[in-house]
Amino acid sequence: MSEYIVTARKWRPMKFEDVVGQEHVTVTLRNAIATNRLAHAYLFSGPRGVGKTTTARILAKAVNCLHPMRGKTPTEYNPDNECDVCREITEGRSFDVLEIDGASNRGVEEIRNLRESVRYAPVRGTYKVYTIDEVHMLTKEAFNALLKTLEEPPQHVLFIFATTEIHKVPATIVSRCQRFDFRRIAIDEIIANLKGIASEEGLQLDEDSFLLIAKKGDGSLRDAQSIFDQVVSLCGRNITHSQILQALNIVDQELYFRVTDLIRTKNARGGLELVEEIMHRGYDLKEFLTGLTEHLRNIMIAKMTESTRLIEASDNDKRRYAGDANVFTISDLLRLQRLVNGTETAIRWSAQPRFRLEADLVQMISMQGSVELSELIDQLDTLKKKLDDSASAPSTGIHTPPGPGRAEVPRAPGSPISPARAAKPLLRDSGNGNSRPANQPDATAPMPLSEDELSARWPEFVSEVRREKISLGSILESSTLLGVKNGVIRLGCANDFQASSILRNKEVLGGFLLKIFNVRARLEVETGGKYQHSPKESGTTSTVSGHAPASPPDTPAQGTEPQEEHPIVKAIIRELGAEPLE
Repeated sequence: MSEYIVTARKWRPMKFEDVVGQEHVTVTLRNAIATNRLAHAYLFSGPRGVGKTTTARILAKAVNCLHPMRGKTPTEYNPDNECDVCREITEGRSFDVLEIDGASNRGVEEIRNLRESVRYAPVRGTYKVYTIDEVHMLTKEAFNALLKTLEEPPQHVLFIFATTEIHKVPATIVSRCQRFDFRRIAIDEIIANLKGIASEEGLQLDEDSFLLIAKKGDGSLRDAQSIFDQVVSLCGRNITHSQILQALNIVDQELYFRVTDLIRTKNARGGLELVEEIMHRGYDLKEFLTGLTEHLRNIMIAKMTESTRLIEASDNDKRRYAGDANVFTISDLLRLQRLVNGTETAIRWSAQPRFRLEADLVQMISMQGSVELSELIDQLDTLKKKLDDSASAPSTGIHTPPGPGRAEVPRAPGSPISPARAAKPLLRDSGNGNSRPANQPDATAPMPLSEDELSARWPEFVSEVRREKISLGSILESSTLLGVKNGVIRLGCANDFQASSILRNKEVLGGFLLKIFNVRARLEVETGGKYQHSPKESGTTSTVSGHAPASPPDTPAQGTEPQEEHPIVKAIIRELGAEPLE
C-alpha cells in the first residue's frame, strides 16, 4: 500500500511562480537574489495558509541551490529542485536550513543556543537559514536576546520570520527586518489551483462545487485544499454540489433566497417553518446568520451597481440576485442587515438562540417598507400646491361666522373678500386672538369679576393651584389679597422671591383664573414690609396677566422675557430656520 500524502503537501509549490496570489513578494525576492541585494532578515506576515512558510523554504533553496535556474530577466530566477542541497531542504534534513517552531522554542535559552550556532559556517550551501514560524510566540526576554544578533548577524546567516499576528512582534524586531505582508487569496485563484489539482488527479467536480470549496476556504489555499481532501474521501472521484453540502454541513444557498422571498411576501408562518427546518438539519445558527448577511449584501451590490460582477456566486445565483435587486430598496436592505447583525450578536449570549432567531426573523418579515425622504418631500410639495390652489380659488360670497368649535380660516393674500364678510367688520379679542363680527355676541366671553366673588372663592382658587403645584399654592396662601379693580387682581407678597415665583408661573395662574372664575384678569403683585411681620424696605409693583400681557404688544411686560428669547421659540428659529413676525 503506497503512502498517502495530503494535497497541501503533495502539491506544495516548489518554485516562486507556483506560489498562488503573492506575486508582490515573489517578484521582489527573485530580483533581490539575482541582483545580489539579499537582506539579512525577512519578516513574512499574513493569514494562515497563504504561503508564508512555503515561500521561506523556496527562498532557502534559491540562495543555496548549486545549479540555480536563471532566465533572461531577474524574475525568472528559481532553484532547480534537483541538486543535493535542494533535495535535502525539501526533505527537511539539511544542516544548513533550520525550521524552528516559535511556539515550542520560545524561551531565552533556545535563543541563546541559536546565537551560539550562528557562528558556524554552513556545511554545503552558501547560507545558514533560520526560519522561525509563529515568531510572535517568543517571550519578551527571547526577543531581547535576539536583537543584537538579528541586527548584525554573520555574513553567512539569513533569518526568516513568519507570523499570523504581526501586532505582537516588537517594533525593535520589525525595524531590523524587511517586512512582506501576504494577502488573502482570491476565490478565483483558489478555484484555478483546485481545478489544476483535480485535472492531475483525474477527479470530476462541477463549477458550483469548486466555488463552494473555495468560499469555505475563506482566503486560505491550505484550508481549501484540506476541504478538497475531505470531500474526495467522502464522495469519491465524481463529486457533486449536493454531496459537498452534505459532507461539510454547509447551509444551502437556497435557504437564503427563501428568506428574502418570505420577507417579500410577508409570510411570517413560513419564517417559523424555516427556522424549524434549520434546526432539524443541524445547521449552525451563527453560520446561517453570517451567510444571510452576505446574501443581503449581494442583493445590495446588485442594486447599487446594477451589476453582479462583485458578487462571488454561481452564474445562476447571480441572475437571481439581479432579479431580487428590483424588489427591495437600499433602505430596506440596510435595515435588514442591521437586524441580522444584531441577532448574530445576541444569540451568542442567549440561553434560547432558536427563540431569538424566530422572533427576529418574524420582525424582519413583518417590517414595513421604508419610504424615501425624496418621495415624502415630493408628496408634501404636491399637497402644498393643492392647498394653495384651493385657498386662492374665488370665493362664492357665502360666509359663515365662526362659532364654538369652528375656527376662522385666514384669507389667502390677494384673494377677494366676500360681500357678506365685508359688510361685517371684525373685532379682535386681545385676550385670545380670535376674531368675530362686531354685531355678533360672543357666547364664551367671560363676565367681569366682582370683589365679593373673588373674596368668596379665593380659597378655592388657592386650593386648586396647590393641588397641581404645591409650592406655588403655598406662596399664594401666604400672600395677601388686596382686592380687584377694572379686571386687575392685586396681591401683596412679603418678599421678592414670592413675587418672582408668581411672575414665573404667569401662564399657569392665567389658566387657573380662567378655570375657576372664567375671567381673563391680571395679577398685580406688590412687595414690601407691610406684608410681613418684620419691617422691610418697601419694594416695587409687578403684574402678571391671566392670559394676555398688560403691556403694549411691542414692549414685554415687566418681569417677562421677550418672545424671541423663549427657549422653544429659539429652538424653532435654530432648527427650522423660522423668522419672527414683524
